[in-house]
Amino acid sequence: MKADVKTAANLRAVVIGTGPAGVRAAQAFVEAGIRPLVVDEGARSGGQIYRRQPDGFSRSYDTLYGTEAERAASLHRDFDALRAHIDYLPETLVWNIGPNVLHVARGTRYRQLPFDALVICSGATDRLMPVLGWQLAGTYSLGGAQIALKSQGCAIGARTVMMGSGPLLYLVAAQYVKAGANVCAVLDTSTLTQRLRALPQLLAVPAALRKGMALLNVLRRAGVPVHRGVTPLAIDGSGEHGVTGVRACRADGTMLAIDCDAVALGYHLRPETQLADLAGCGFRFDILGRQWLPQVDADGRSSVAGVYLAGDGARVRGADAAERSGRLAALAALHDAGLAVAHAQRDAGKLRVELARFTRFAAGLRAAFPWPAHFAAALPDEAIVCRCEAITAGELRQVVRDTGATEANRAKAFSRVGMGRCQGRFCGHAGAEVIAAEARVPLDAVGRLRGQAPVRPLPLAIEADAEAEPEAEVQEGSE
Repeated sequence: MKADVKTAANLRAVVIGTGPAGVRAAQAFVEAGIRPLVVDEGARSGGQIYRRQPDGFSRSYDTLYGTEAERAASLHRDFDALRAHIDYLPETLVWNIGPNVLHVARGTRYRQLPFDALVICSGATDRLMPVLGWQLAGTYSLGGAQIALKSQGCAIGARTVMMGSGPLLYLVAAQYVKAGANVCAVLDTSTLTQRLRALPQLLAVPAALRKGMALLNVLRRAGVPVHRGVTPLAIDGSGEHGVTGVRACRADGTMLAIDCDAVALGYHLRPETQLADLAGCGFRFDILGRQWLPQVDADGRSSVAGVYLAGDGARVRGADAAERSGRLAALAALHDAGLAVAHAQRDAGKLRVELARFTRFAAGLRAAFPWPAHFAAALPDEAIVCRCEAITAGELRQVVRDTGATEANRAKAFSRVGMGRCQGRFCGHAGAEVIAAEARVPLDAVGRLRGQAPVRPLPLAIEADAEAEPEAEVQEGSE
């Protein structure tokens, strides 16, 4: 769908996010003679994967990013070079999106920002499957454990277990080892057989495969035990003392118990889609991934005119793919606005070809590290599904039985699963699996939790600042 024709001088282009996709989208707009507005929830650019350390910290790029050091440095340099040509709003929350307008808040002030072309680069969040005891203090998502290391230079515990599946499991474990933290074990629910079967697809991006092998070598050299094909049973501990250990069943059926004071948990990543939802974008069910994803065409156009989706917020394909999809989405926005860009057609064609490789690789990762949907049906009734509202699997199952609520939002109304601060980011996928298993219906029949504004809690003292205009921030120092 094409937007009204604009000129470079008056096209109101907005980019949300400063990860790989956001930086490349902003770069493409600047190259076309447009000064975009870049809105960033973080204090500094880089997104999650290339999150910058706070001022005053002096850890090297190699220490912070490992195999991604060179790419992180490049992205940071490029963003710094863009600063004089963009309006940048860091520490600014986009809490709602209406027709051609963003609702944003910074501190206790909020305002509305109109747009003609909006590129949403919202990134991804951890995809989590509950386990008995995961509400105990000392249990983090893998992404949360990574943030602690990158932002504050600290580990989440003195003896940490990494549990789940996917590339992030091994990346965070290796980063902790390289930082000098004590990783007691890596517990992977996927199997070597699954990985070997996925190898033909993984070979679509050999460099990424080599990076994965390098992470395994880091763990091997450090003597970190890696257990594959495990079934998590429980995170042990108490409300008073937090996490004290982990129990799991090995692939051969024997029990495994590990003493620890922290657990990092996660099963790959899921797109952060709430902003796309609030923008009115259509969604479709991904059968292989067992999740709802926003509808996008090959260039990142959503079902809403003027709204484009890029990076892991649309499809989880990694940082390299995010950079390409960010640029491609901006080129699509420029094309739809009727703005001619030199070599745009050639560049777009090349980007589509490259993205196809990363899409094939992502399918291989999904096969190699599958989402353990069957764990939801086996959750003990006393296991908490929704940590925000402390709702157990048994309570959710009882709602399904007593009310016949087999649709996600109806079950939410009766059970409060997904009504907390995270709005279902952490429990939504697992909750839907519990409902589907109890009701004996296909997962797509359960539907998805609808996004609600605000996407994050706002201060009670917030005040309108409707007349304010975006102001470029002081130049961010290069590192």
